[in-house]
Amino acid sequence: MAALFGNKDGTAGEMSFLGHLEALRWHLVRAVSVIMVLAVVLFCFKEFLFDGVLLAPKNPHFFTYRAMCYLAHKFHLSDDLCVTQINFILISTDISAQFTTHMMVAFIGGLVVGFPYLVWELWRFIKPALHQNEQRYAKGIVFYTSFLFITGVLFGYYVITPMSVNFLGTYQVSEEVKNTITLDSFISTVTTMTMITGVVFELPIVVYFLTKIGMLTPKFMRTYRRHAVVVILIVAAIITPTSDATTLMLVFIPLYILYEISIFVSAYVVKKKEKNS
Repeated sequence: MAALFGNKDGTAGEMSFLGHLEALRWHLVRAVSVIMVLAVVLFCFKEFLFDGVLLAPKNPHFFTYRAMCYLAHKFHLSDDLCVTQINFILISTDISAQFTTHMMVAFIGGLVVGFPYLVWELWRFIKPALHQNEQRYAKGIVFYTSFLFITGVLFGYYVITPMSVNFLGTYQVSEEVKNTITLDSFISTVTTMTMITGVVFELPIVVYFLTKIGMLTPKFMRTYRRHAVVVILIVAAIITPTSDATTLMLVFIPLYILYEISIFVSAYVVKKKEKNS
């Protein structure tokens, strides 16, 4: 990596450590400003944000439930995949809970929508430190990072979240115990599932950089593929609240595909390094 960054006057010159921190600070300030503006906009669309998005998995007519029921009938699977009702009530037990939840959800929404811009600002900070050939190989990093994150968020929202809501929200240890779930508990489950999945889907990007610095090789990933399968199964079992094998495989398969893609990414990086050496 090169040690030269552009100075404020536009000339090339070596910046001090404090200069780098100052540059990073302004990149982060711009990114946070955009995220906050998006959060304010989303805050104004309360009905869409809650009824249309966050509370939608509580509705039996949610897209995922209808798709699962269709597949169950199509492939003659168990009718247990058809969700006809979700019997639990959401309550708010704190006088300020709904307002603070509204603000928190708006910020998380702003972060998700503004994530590509955040990555772009970080890329603008890192890019001047790269050699020209490194910049060429990293071309498209903003797109792929954003694409994987958004894909992971959508997967978490449309696959993992409905399963969690349906199973955990309707699970009862006794008919004498009724489910009345607090709003913050429900929102926390939905946002946590979606955000964690978004981060997990960044695996190919992490592998790319680990391979670039020599900490990972495609040979290592192929050698320990069986171990990786076990780890992926464990991760899938953790983030999938049900014990149903079908739902477990619905989570496992995309994660395993990500691992195979990561091997391809690692091999691509190694091939480029050998070509330039």
